[in-house]
Amino acid sequence: MPPKPPRRAGSARTQRPSPDGGSAPPAAPRVEVGEADFVVLCDALKVSESVREKAWKTYESLSAADGALACNTKKKETWGVCIFIVAIDLDEVTFTFTELLKSIKMSVCTFFQFLKEVDVNMDTVSTKVDSTVSRLKKKYDVLFALYHKFERTCGLIYLEQPSSEISAELSSVLVLKNYWITFLLAKGKVLQVEDDLVISFQLLLCVLDYFIKLSPPAMLKEPYKSSVPAVTVNGSARTPRRGQSRSSRTAKQLDTDTKIIEILCKEHDCNLDEVKNVYFTSFIPFLNSAGIVASNGLPEVEVILKQYDELYLKNKDIDARLFLNHDETLQPAVIACSQLERTPLKNNADEEINIILPQTPVRAAMNNIQQLIMILNSATDKPSDTLIKYFNNCTVNPKDSILKRVESFEHIFRKKFAEAVGQGWAEIGSQRYKLGVRLYYRVMESMLKSEEERLSVQNFSKLLNDNIFHTSLLACAVEVVMATYGRNASQGDSTSAETDLSFPWILNVFDLKAFDFYKVIESFIRAEPNLTREMIKHLEHCEHRIMESLAWQSGSPLFDLIKQSKEREGQADQPEPTATPNTPFQHNHTAADLYLSPVKSPKKKASGPPLSATPPPDIPPAVAPQTPQKPQKSTSLSLFYKKVYLLAYRRLHTLFLHLLADHPDLEPLIWTLFQHTLQNEYELMRDRHLDQIMMCSMYGICKVKNVDLRFKMIVSAYKELCNTNQETFKRVLIREEQYDSIIVFYNLVFMQRLKTNILQYASSRPPTLSPIPHIPRSPYQFSNSPRRVPAGNNIYISPLKSPYKFSDGFQSPTKITPKSRILVSIGESFGTSEKFQKINQMLCNSEGQLKRSADVGAAAPKPLKRLRFDIEGTDEADGSKHLPQESKFQQKLAEMTSTRTRMQKQKLNDGNDTSATEDK
Repeated sequence: MPPKPPRRAGSARTQRPSPDGGSAPPAAPRVEVGEADFVVLCDALKVSESVREKAWKTYESLSAADGALACNTKKKETWGVCIFIVAIDLDEVTFTFTELLKSIKMSVCTFFQFLKEVDVNMDTVSTKVDSTVSRLKKKYDVLFALYHKFERTCGLIYLEQPSSEISAELSSVLVLKNYWITFLLAKGKVLQVEDDLVISFQLLLCVLDYFIKLSPPAMLKEPYKSSVPAVTVNGSARTPRRGQSRSSRTAKQLDTDTKIIEILCKEHDCNLDEVKNVYFTSFIPFLNSAGIVASNGLPEVEVILKQYDELYLKNKDIDARLFLNHDETLQPAVIACSQLERTPLKNNADEEINIILPQTPVRAAMNNIQQLIMILNSATDKPSDTLIKYFNNCTVNPKDSILKRVESFEHIFRKKFAEAVGQGWAEIGSQRYKLGVRLYYRVMESMLKSEEERLSVQNFSKLLNDNIFHTSLLACAVEVVMATYGRNASQGDSTSAETDLSFPWILNVFDLKAFDFYKVIESFIRAEPNLTREMIKHLEHCEHRIMESLAWQSGSPLFDLIKQSKEREGQADQPEPTATPNTPFQHNHTAADLYLSPVKSPKKKASGPPLSATPPPDIPPAVAPQTPQKPQKSTSLSLFYKKVYLLAYRRLHTLFLHLLADHPDLEPLIWTLFQHTLQNEYELMRDRHLDQIMMCSMYGICKVKNVDLRFKMIVSAYKELCNTNQETFKRVLIREEQYDSIIVFYNLVFMQRLKTNILQYASSRPPTLSPIPHIPRSPYQFSNSPRRVPAGNNIYISPLKSPYKFSDGFQSPTKITPKSRILVSIGESFGTSEKFQKINQMLCNSEGQLKRSADVGAAAPKPLKRLRFDIEGTDEADGSKHLPQESKFQQKLAEMTSTRTRMQKQKLNDGNDTSATEDK
């Protein structure tokens, strides 16, 4: 039943006062600029003369640019985009974003996509506009996700056709309108971080609880109907006692009757304590400040509308009231905004694709939080007895300093969280910090156990008294919690959408250098095997952010280590730089290795004081006399450079395939220049980005090799890559506090520093090529990733971990798996035998394909692991025999369990083989 449309914001635009609150000044005489329709559009949006003139000039430049077909065929849309860009750049926005969309008849998603298309030149859209667009995108994503969750939830709460005893004034349409607008007003007034999906949803639950209790029971479905307290009589609110404030009444009401909020939290897998905290600390103060008075059991709509209209006109962004009537400006694009996940993907593109519908953003966020809570159920916010034993075994007991550090950072974190989100949310910040502390102690204990097994020692005094190690480990644990709660509504494609609390916000809170934080990431992931795929991917993303830019900022200890390594005498330990990228990569380093680096040499100690660091493997060795003694080696610096090389080459290879696939001979040249720059001209990375050096290296080689590749083409392809930011090529450091585009950086800085080297590639004796880096298997194994059974079939085996539907503390598959899929879970009820018959048929078909390929002379690889359900007594996966008294069902169960065990063992052996090869 579609609700009635609310009052349109556009209709009130012509009557609203000016932004400063006074009456609108009389229009000054002006000279008309542009076509007549352009003038009409500018008049409708009330833009200033300066915006008109610059917007028209921008439109003319876009129309004259190469590839500007879209600008010429969609004039009005292009005018709107130009007005939007210029108004933001000049800080003269006289219209709301929704008014602009209405004027040019575009939806939010279409506008963002079109803005991207018209940015044919790097200077069309400034970083200021990019920032505004990013904020609008995140706000839209959150609002879209929340409204659809709200709509579905209300359908479960309210009857579509309530009994006749309910007056028309209390129809479900009116209830929906009151609900949504009250929530929008609350969200806008109490939340400083409006793109926080979890906090916004918790606030929405508070609004739901409040309105359900004001609604007549005859309007409600079960279990809400029987849970509503007796606070309404014939659809109207009881008259409160004199002198009893709303705050005390509402607080007392929730305190004495929590049935509704408990039902809502259980239904949506929300933490009851957190939601109640939001209710008391934020929602009740909002009700008091807004002066909302209940009439006929519900607040008056006009009062709420007026306040929200003021808020909307002040922010000049999206009129979220239009969600109520499914306005076309807020509808998602079919392709751009609907994210369909295919898990797992099929190899053959011609095969029919069965799409698994993704979880909703809210459900995904709640599930991630529940997974984290389940991991920490057995953990405490105090050191365990095992940790206390480790502390007592230390030469200097670190217990007191650890407890003091944890307590000190709690006050800092609480304050910073409240500053970012809002003063009323300080307690929420404390709750999240305490979860981080529990994870901190849990991971620390796991790390120490692993170190004890590896080194056969129990005294970790040096590591456990290292302040930077503890600060990094605690910050990493809290970051996992923050990322879990801060999942953005647009993260269905596994990309990380940034918010005000996103990494590297945590580094500023803990006053921690990015290079020091990087050292703990890999060990943290290894020490906590129950981390979800999303958590692991997030930490990996943090690691990439550090390697590409954050570790290269001024003041980073990375530059101190490099400087010390170059100044150190007797660098006989240096491996050859050209061999470094191709060295097999080892993933057997621990946090102790990195934080206590440099490690001790296995040979006899050299005389003199110990060295603090050695050069990275890519810094040329200084001329020194030959000595039989090798100096100490900085593990953290060496490992960092190897990882940077791997990341750099992966980025380069991806961009190369987009642009220069027809010139394969250029890739080793570009990589050699790229690696040479990182190796010998690392100062170019100071306060810059790895991708900036990559793009300049590509352009420089193509220039001397007479290959037509312009920066515009490089930038256009770069924008299409994952996890890229337009600021990377629009705002590059030229000299101190001066920034410009990537082209200016190339001409004034990069080319000036590397001109001699670049010209060598055009000579008859080019530089020796750097070998392509050895690409290892990722150290981060996702325990919940489906593993495909070979032999060309479509059978997957995976642990039953994700997705979850948490109910009564148990995990079970959610409804996102379509019934067309065959889901067989080891250890649970199998259901009917038809599942096995279908799997047998699939396997038989794949075996026939293998036989046919063998008949035509193809050397078909022998499957390492196969499921066989059609041969009694023998499992070809391991040749095991079955007992004659076993039923077919028991045999099949044993076969599947055996195969799964073999896969896990093979995975473990593969990892051990790789480590053994690397150690040789």
